[in-house]
Amino acid sequence: MFLGRVIGRVWSTVKTPSLSGQRLLVVQPVMPDGAPAGRQLICTDTTGAGAGELIYWCRGRESSFPFLPDEVPTDATIVGIVDEVNLKQPAENG
Repeated sequence: MFLGRVIGRVWSTVKTPSLSGQRLLVVQPVMPDGAPAGRQLICTDTTGAGAGELIYWCRGRESSFPFLPDEVPTDATIVGIVDEVNLKQPAENG
């Protein structure tokens, strides 16, 4: 799974029928400290995430699993909304 921030959404009036009713959001992948990490992508959404929220997403074949038994053609899906990220600081050698 990967961290990302929702930065927009996609509206489409013409699409494959298996995407009907699916939310498509624009996601900016981020590092744990919030810095951008790579190119933006479009994700289907299973969580109801909104603009500006920190989320985690998966890619590949597993990204269609949350929709089973439906077959949704997706290669990236938001599967969780992040409440908090705690980074452990490395111990100083002294």
